[in-house]
Amino acid sequence: MSATLEFLGAVGTVTGSKFLLEVAGHRTLLDCGLYQGAKELRLRNWEQLPVAAASIDDVVLTHAHIDHAGYLPRLCLDGFHGAVHATHGTGDLLPIMLADAGHLQEEEAEYHNLLGTSKHHPALPLYTASDGVRAAAATTRHGYHERFELSAELGVEFAPAGHIVGAATVAFDVPAAGRRRRLVCSGDVGRYGVPIMPDPTPIGAADYIMIESTYGDREHDATPVGDQLARVVTRTAAREGAIVIPAFAVGRTQEIMYHLERLEQTGRIPKIPCYIDSPMAIRATEVYRAHRHEFDADTQALESRRFRIATSASESRGIHAVPGPVIIIAGSGMATGGRVLHHLRARLADPRTTVLLVGYQALGTRGRALADGVSSVRIFGQDVAVRAEVVTIHGLSAHADRRELLRWLRTARQAPRGVFVVHGEPGPASALADTIGRELGWPVSVPTFRDRVSLD
Repeated sequence: MSATLEFLGAVGTVTGSKFLLEVAGHRTLLDCGLYQGAKELRLRNWEQLPVAAASIDDVVLTHAHIDHAGYLPRLCLDGFHGAVHATHGTGDLLPIMLADAGHLQEEEAEYHNLLGTSKHHPALPLYTASDGVRAAAATTRHGYHERFELSAELGVEFAPAGHIVGAATVAFDVPAAGRRRRLVCSGDVGRYGVPIMPDPTPIGAADYIMIESTYGDREHDATPVGDQLARVVTRTAAREGAIVIPAFAVGRTQEIMYHLERLEQTGRIPKIPCYIDSPMAIRATEVYRAHRHEFDADTQALESRRFRIATSASESRGIHAVPGPVIIIAGSGMATGGRVLHHLRARLADPRTTVLLVGYQALGTRGRALADGVSSVRIFGQDVAVRAEVVTIHGLSAHADRRELLRWLRTARQAPRGVFVVHGEPGPASALADTIGRELGWPVSVPTFRDRVSLD
């Protein structure tokens, strides 16, 4: 009886996570993510998967981020009728995330139809908000450390990954060469010793390990995040500027809230207005409150009344008239869409403004362009001059860095038979693979698209 693993996404890039595990004819898709960033990657979302959607028996999700779960509605539209398995936290986030992703798809199609800028007439969304809600409704939820069976030959177990609420590493027990083999898949590995989220769960026994490599070639600034954030806020407030923070609605926004609350309470930053302008972040924060049992730190900041909430589009527009100093936290985290684009368009040309990047910025995104120091960015069909100060705080990333990835790998009980490095751009993925081979002496590879390996 054989088990094979095929790499259908998140190879050579950090998005589009999809891995097909086939055991005795039973097909399980681990993660079902959208490609994001560069146009050539986004176009892949419109291509049919190399395997028929109807032939997939199950989908297992590591967490609810769109690059890991955002393709699910499209998979359902293409004929997938199997079961979707996730943790309770992921199950709570999916309706929010997938509905929002569908809404953005609809807005983009409407925009292209209005301007006539699409090659297709009419331009259509990849899927709609209602498609997202329907796909999320089909999710079967499981607790951490509760083994469940996908077939007579295939067992699965989730463990906390420390990345966002509900995020999990996934262990598969598969038959191979007359015995059981254990494949442990990292999902996105969280950081050690950060607020709110717990440390990643140790690997334990593993015959094969699949590990992400978003930051596989670098280490985050060791300066405490609070110190870095305090410097940015104090400096910008002194020039009466706005701090615009493109932030992922799930995880990053909640951690920023935590740090800002602590800094203000201890008098390390001045008391200035702070707006949360992301309906999805507001709903996601409610999910965080409902899952307090997953956290290992004080979550008082999530109850704070100091944050001013913009729920409607008119309230969002009203923030444009608010003079500095002011803090504006808005989606999306890579400035690819959402309300943050309106704030950037309104404030990028003002040299008093600070744009604070607090997460990974994929190639081809506006966030990456800003991080790389461009003089202008295109927003809503117009070139907007960049005179603002642009600052990046990598320590706020929810992804482990090179040192932390190695720390997690060292929790394996014994040397695995193989390590597969995925979910990274070519440089970081290769660098992490080289480090694993050199420091741990384990057999390691960096798969490419459609590579297929046997777990015998």
